[in-house]
Amino acid sequence: MTDIASGRQGHRVVAVALGILGWTAKFVAVVLVIATMSFLLVRAAPGDPAQVMAGQTGAADEKMLAQIREEYGLNRPFIVQLATHLKRVVTLDLGQSYRQRQPVTTLIGERLPATLILTGTAFLLALASGILLGTLAALRAGRWSDTLLTVVSLILYAMPVFWLGLMMVLVFSVQLGWVPAFGYQTIGVEMGPLGRALDIGHHLILPAISLAAVYLAIYTRLMRSSVMEVAQQDYIKTARAKGLAQGRIIARHILRNAILPVVTVAGMQAGALVGGAVVVETVFAWPGLGRLTYEAVLQRDYPVLLGLFLVMSVIVILFNLATDVLYRFIDPRVTTQAQG
Repeated sequence: MTDIASGRQGHRVVAVALGILGWTAKFVAVVLVIATMSFLLVRAAPGDPAQVMAGQTGAADEKMLAQIREEYGLNRPFIVQLATHLKRVVTLDLGQSYRQRQPVTTLIGERLPATLILTGTAFLLALASGILLGTLAALRAGRWSDTLLTVVSLILYAMPVFWLGLMMVLVFSVQLGWVPAFGYQTIGVEMGPLGRALDIGHHLILPAISLAAVYLAIYTRLMRSSVMEVAQQDYIKTARAKGLAQGRIIARHILRNAILPVVTVAGMQAGALVGGAVVVETVFAWPGLGRLTYEAVLQRDYPVLLGLFLVMSVIVILFNLATDVLYRFIDPRVTTQAQG
């Protein structure tokens, strides 16, 4: 019996190791494909970064243009530039910004925490609120509260993010003065770690709500329909016939199955959430990757753009991995089927 148990344990370790190796190989392949595609797309866009940089110095003559192209390797063959870019991706050296003359990894590292805080908060806010409100709407289907939640979710879904953000600034910052209108933290004030965290959280309220609004509406509608569908299944009717309490039926039987479509869609929309941060960060002057992307596009700063696309892609991949892990935690059948 001991040998059998040891053998099963050994097979399980080998299976886990092969799974990790397989996932790592897929991750590297996806990153290289994304790096190649983003390089092709950026270079296909109109505009010459050498002319932009020369124009900003006020000396856009042919000599200056040739000097800039030589300095940044823009005069090399296209395939050589692509190979150089892929080599930098593999070695985690994303090059130097044309405009700011700093390593791209430094620029992204300075802005990444702000974007992770914003998108992470918005994601959790949209997911938790959407599940809660969708469940309440389904349990009260046909009543005035269900109609109210349906109308509010449709309004949030149809409302442009930048317009919602500006209206919230006008009402809650300008008129009521409850929260700061713009920025990441209060400038020029010495604060301890807790005070700084609270200050950032205070500045985070409006951007996070603006970014989460559309996704909250989607998750609310999706959760409502999913709960109503699961509530009509035979095993729910059996649970009710056995006399189980309504709260237990909802928590252990309905929600656990109804939440699966919401989690799936949430994982797929993680990329759109990161992309949507560009608009929100611009409206609220939030110093994250979105504003850096906007500035890099205007300045034709290719290394920064390519680095941002790569980092955002990695964030999306990690979001999807976290969703996959969460999916397996919620629905053990997924793990069982995969092992089978």
